[in-house]
Amino acid sequence: PLVESGGGLVQAGGSLMLSCTPSKVNEKISSEFNSYNIAWFRQAPGKEREFVAGITWTRNQILSADSVKGRFTISKNNVEKTVLLQMNSLQSEDTGVYYCAGKRLGTTVHITAAEYDYWGQGTQVTVFA
Repeated sequence: PLVESGGGLVQAGGSLMLSCTPSKVNEKISSEFNSYNIAWFRQAPGKEREFVAGITWTRNQILSADSVKGRFTISKNNVEKTVLLQMNSLQSEDTGVYYCAGKRLGTTVHITAAEYDYWGQGTQVTVFA
């Protein structure tokens, strides 16, 4: 239902911008997208999926994991129906598959993956030294 893009291979210290958009083939998701809280999670090989950053559908709350504060910025554009994750000063520890997740009409940003109803298939981010 959600589609991520923007992943790739980048040298440590570099930047990437990830995008999360609703699937074009799912009219329900597309029409409801602006009412979703959206969060980014990531999963490194052999590790559990972890919360990275999230934003409420009203954009009145933004939450970031301590490990990315000051480096990653999440933003939501309701006109373009896009949630962006700007990632700067990337480190090798940021390597993993990044997923966006949606929860309709959430009142707060949840950091637990189980709270989210819709997911994308993920986009790979690889940071090399």
